[in-house]
Amino acid sequence: MTSTIYILNGPNLNTLGRREPAIYGSTTLADVEHRCHQVGTAAGLAIVFRQSNHEGELVDWIHEARDEAAAIIINAGAYTHTSLAIHDALRYFDKPIVEVHISNIHAREEIRHKSLIAPIALGMIVGFGPLGYELAITALKARLT
Repeated sequence: MTSTIYILNGPNLNTLGRREPAIYGSTTLADVEHRCHQVGTAAGLAIVFRQSNHEGELVDWIHEARDEAAAIIINAGAYTHTSLAIHDALRYFDKPIVEVHISNIHAREEIRHKSLIAPIALGMIVGFGPLGYELAITALKARLT
């Protein structure tokens, strides 16, 4: 039976490749999605990849994942630092969660240093650019087998 991993992306990640390339690089979210599907397939995992600029939609997807997914990889963008709703939904998920950030949030503005997701995540991967998603898939594959 193939395990499914939900990869959820928050606000402004749809602008990857255009938004602040000095911080986020030139890779688009479509490029990230393509790579995640490749890495997931090679690892024997099904990938559900989504992005929303709307907090409630992300919460709905986390609730859906409770029944459909073995794990979640989440880059909640700015909601990482502000959304108690996403924190609570992830707490309810009660399966492995890996938090990913393209930039090193700890080397940026002070407001980005605190994550509301980190206390309930299995781990956090920050600062490795889009490769962080692939590292998260690999880590979850090891955890799930």
